[in-house]
Amino acid sequence: MYVKTFAGAVFGINATIITIEVDVSNGLNFYMVGLPDNAVKESQQRIESALRINGYTLPGKKIVINLAPADIRKEGSAYDLSIAVGILGASNQIKNNLLEQYVIMGELSLDGKIHPMKGALPIAIQAQKEGFIGMILPKGNAREAAVVDNLSVYGVDNIVEVIEFLDGKRELEKTVIDTRKEFFEKAYISEIDFADVKGQENVKRALEIAAAGGHNIIMIGPPGAGKTMLAKRIASILPPMTLQEALETTKIHSVAGKIDKDTSLMTSRPYRSPHHTISDVALVGGGTFPQPGEISLAHNGVLFLDELPEFKRTVLEVMRQPLEDRTINISRAKFTIEYPASFMLVASMNPCPCGFFNHPEKTCVCSSMIIQKYLSRISGPLLDRIDIHIEVVPVPFDKLSEIRESETSETVRNRVMIGRKVQELRYSQQDDIHCNAQMSSKQIRKYCVLNPTCQQLIKTAMEKLGLSARAYDRILKVSRTIADLEESETIQPHHLAEAIQYRSLDREGWAG
Repeated sequence: MYVKTFAGAVFGINATIITIEVDVSNGLNFYMVGLPDNAVKESQQRIESALRINGYTLPGKKIVINLAPADIRKEGSAYDLSIAVGILGASNQIKNNLLEQYVIMGELSLDGKIHPMKGALPIAIQAQKEGFIGMILPKGNAREAAVVDNLSVYGVDNIVEVIEFLDGKRELEKTVIDTRKEFFEKAYISEIDFADVKGQENVKRALEIAAAGGHNIIMIGPPGAGKTMLAKRIASILPPMTLQEALETTKIHSVAGKIDKDTSLMTSRPYRSPHHTISDVALVGGGTFPQPGEISLAHNGVLFLDELPEFKRTVLEVMRQPLEDRTINISRAKFTIEYPASFMLVASMNPCPCGFFNHPEKTCVCSSMIIQKYLSRISGPLLDRIDIHIEVVPVPFDKLSEIRESETSETVRNRVMIGRKVQELRYSQQDDIHCNAQMSSKQIRKYCVLNPTCQQLIKTAMEKLGLSARAYDRILKVSRTIADLEESETIQPHHLAEAIQYRSLDREGWAG
């Protein structure tokens, strides 16, 4: 007998519905076609054991399973449940009338338990688009799939629950999530706060500007100055994600298998901090079985690279294109996958190998040649994509010990949101730009017009401070953001003067 069941395959962050055709007829042997990988082929042993232990049998006949479309490679063990149900339906051990109404997925253990899978959310979205009534999947993935409207989602722990549901002997509990309620309840919750940071008012100001304009930022300072502590709190001052951003971010983390069973929708902006030993594939994504890299997991959030010069040169260079295009294309011989990668880059570094160059109290033991060699580990093209450079100096004891409360993340975030609202109105007619950091040269000329006083100021600054030509556009972008924070229509001299301060590494005597 011939029956069809349905599952899903993920490519990039989108899914394709897979039709699993099962034919049980006279003869012997078990055949599986349709480009299954080893994990899919090995499902025969898991299915046979799970059925036998739970009182069902793998029919001793000829079983042919086709995974369509046959030209798409099927990977992973999440097809187990759908194949097992198809075999039971084709051998008349269960009723077939509900099989074509549900997408059924999950990995089987030998005793019939169902383990979580990756990519439940994009598969649920595709199932809803294609008109399926519901989705049956592991209980650990039920909450993330239930985010999708107009799709009945049932989480199960054992294959027996699925069989009895399809036979009409059991009612499964539908997982229901009030997406909007959960999203707005948790959108402003953050465990860490800017109020924890003592002193460093100038660095906090730079981070506020970076958050308001979506600018990439690098902090340069000695060990223990507070660079990492500040970086960890940047996500708490970014504007809350929109529902669309939350859904897109959750899809990426779902594909990577990083959504826990209690999470339905990610409401906090992601913060990723990979170690400097990371490989280029782990950073940008890819591999034999393509997975999102750290830059995609940081989409709509913050990617923090601590001790930037310690990262391998090849790792840093692969970020250049994603920083410009805000997507990453993984191209292989047989496929091309695109992952979103719109993140805010936050980096930190010591000013020299010993860490004490320009330190107010400790003496640097590095020669100028060693310092120059250390700083040159960061290439000019990468540095060109970082708008703000800020020096971080150690906090004096009287600041550390003072009782006075610092500004909270909420206070700073409210100012950031004012700046973002100005930018939303400015770029409302353009789909490819949402904040000042994304402006092209043409848009800089349009929105960053300088009066004669400002023109003279930036000319003098470039000549006196030895600023490089690449600093010019960056200064204009940052000054536009500073003006937006004050809701000023034009860039004023004090906006420009502040922006000029944030180009430390372009000055002569640094990386020059």
